[in-house]
Amino acid sequence: MTSADTTPYVHGITVVIPVYQAERTLRGVLDEIVPLTEGFRTPEGRLARVSEVITAYDHGPDRSDAVIRELAREFSWVRPVWLSRNFGQHAATLAGIASSGGDWVVTLDEDGQHDPTFIGSLLDTALDQQADVVYAEPTNRPPHGAVRNAASKASKRILETVFGGGRASHFNSYRLILGEVARSVAAYAGTGVYLDVALGWVAARIVTSPVQLREEGDRRSGYSYRRLMAHFWRMILTSGTRGLRLVTAAGVVFFVGGVLFAIYLVVMRFASGDIPEGWTSQMVVTALGTGLVLVSLGIVAEYLGVAVNMAMGRPPYLIVRDPSSGPLGHADDER
Repeated sequence: MTSADTTPYVHGITVVIPVYQAERTLRGVLDEIVPLTEGFRTPEGRLARVSEVITAYDHGPDRSDAVIRELAREFSWVRPVWLSRNFGQHAATLAGIASSGGDWVVTLDEDGQHDPTFIGSLLDTALDQQADVVYAEPTNRPPHGAVRNAASKASKRILETVFGGGRASHFNSYRLILGEVARSVAAYAGTGVYLDVALGWVAARIVTSPVQLREEGDRRSGYSYRRLMAHFWRMILTSGTRGLRLVTAAGVVFFVGGVLFAIYLVVMRFASGDIPEGWTSQMVVTALGTGLVLVSLGIVAEYLGVAVNMAMGRPPYLIVRDPSSGPLGHADDER
């Protein structure tokens, strides 16, 4: 057996951090990542190393850009990505992922809420369960307040059950993604499509791993309730075409109900002379007309659904390499 055959596999990890308002928190986050760049063992003994940290600067109101430049000069593994203007957290995250090169991509918030020491646990979960995507599942309440936590939980449940938003209840900005899947999603996802929705299109297996969340540093969240509501609404619009299909279903229900109601009115008209003349025909026309209009809207919605899928960039397929030759194929290497 050659030495190449016995060399343990080291999982290369790219950490992507979207930066908007991190002048006071970014250095602390990177200080925690420093030991991971020298190589580490996961809780189950696998070898891994953070090979690069990509800071995607999203033009925040503070001096985060100056901090990024200082860190890039200090650490060779820090790779800044400069967006031309403020595009939002998801766009900045996608920009960072598109610039990554690791076997795995981990996305972290800039505020210190996500503990980098759990990266090893996320990797173990991915390899043990042969998963393309692993979301951090908080074991404690997110530090956002009771109202925001309840609203977030309810909105994700609605998105998941009503609008077909994949496993929305598990969505979290602390996630580990197989590198080639992450970069493919960043390449084809259309404007406004959220990363988690796009991952659900192509990931063969999505799981969760328990983590402990921390406080958001010494600054308040940049998301107001208005922005959070807009965020939720955009997730609905980009989660797929189930919303349009609901229009079709409503049209069919109203049409069938209109036909049954019309039959009932005709029978009652001949069975009883108490119904005023002309009222039955008017209600029959109204019931059937409403049903036909809604069915027509449903047909239009189906055509729109085809156009929406094309506009969002949802691919009919995604070609990847043989999983056994990639990082997932080294789950049982010597630990």
